[in-house]
Amino acid sequence: MGLVAMFQTFAHKRVVQHIVFWVIALVVMTFLYSIYIKSFWSALHFSVFFWLIQLAYFYTVAYWVIPKTLLRKRYVSFILSSLFCFFVAILLFRLVEIFYADPYVYQFLNKLNQSFTWEKMQGNFWQQLLHFPAFMNALEQTNMVVWFAVAIKLFKLYWERREAAVEAELNFLKSQIQPHFLFNTLNSLYALTLNRSPQAPNAVINLAQILRYILYECNAECVKLSKELEIIEQYIALEKLRSDRELDVNLNLTGQIEAQQIAPLLLLPLVENAFKHGVQEAIDPGWMNIQMIVTENYLSFKIANTKPVKAKGKSGDTKHSIGLANIQKRLHIMYPNAHQLRIYDEEEDVFAVVMEINLNQLAS
Repeated sequence: MGLVAMFQTFAHKRVVQHIVFWVIALVVMTFLYSIYIKSFWSALHFSVFFWLIQLAYFYTVAYWVIPKTLLRKRYVSFILSSLFCFFVAILLFRLVEIFYADPYVYQFLNKLNQSFTWEKMQGNFWQQLLHFPAFMNALEQTNMVVWFAVAIKLFKLYWERREAAVEAELNFLKSQIQPHFLFNTLNSLYALTLNRSPQAPNAVINLAQILRYILYECNAECVKLSKELEIIEQYIALEKLRSDRELDVNLNLTGQIEAQQIAPLLLLPLVENAFKHGVQEAIDPGWMNIQMIVTENYLSFKIANTKPVKAKGKSGDTKHSIGLANIQKRLHIMYPNAHQLRIYDEEEDVFAVVMEINLNQLAS
């Protein structure tokens, strides 16, 4: 029912926009004609016929020609169909001029100046129809407003398709994160239950809160930064529970985060990545330092962790790169020109990532 109401609201809004646009077009066209015959209401008598031609022209092109040809990549058919509509509209415009508008306007002009003669009304029907200045005038008046409206329509189609493509890519990138994160967390819980750890109930509670966040809250465009931090803390607690050794994990926060929001699942995968490919694989006691600094709307998130022995001396670890590439793509979509992601992998014992975001620049 909610989807039906949303669709009806959208459709109603679009209808209102179309009505407003075409009413304005009619008023402007009538006003321009009234300048010559000194009467707005008299000009409206024939302007409405030109307006109806423009309406038929636009809706034929926008809702028949474009969907049937251009959107199906039938470009030759699109050109031919558009040209057909183009010439039919001009012909109809000229017929209205010859049989109604021109005689009507001539009466008013003749009252103002009885010696007035109008060149475009001279000659027989075919001479008037093919009168070149009149033909060019008809071409301009039938196409200027119509193709302006068509341009708006094409831009909206392009924008909607672009938004749909971006949303599909974001959903794909998030879908890569969620199952990966879920399986790793379930593995953590499995290790606790296998060892009959008394910490298993706490782990289940943490896991339930993390899953609720990932499956439900992360469907929103943005979440509270405080919530993302809370989930990070719960994930760290879960990893500490399942580890069979002491983990040195430090999380430092500077600044106020209560009013800030961020795109979901940008920070948490960095922490999960540091555990999976750093702390857990280290032979020596593993450590991780996380520093979050919030200054007004600017976020700096730095995470550094132990580099496993087998990874020492090797930069650009493929496992690291896949997860970080995912995050980089999401940053590019969600915070275009408002983020930095720097990776430090040159040190022998340390792997670090620094993410900087202008939180106010979330793409809508």
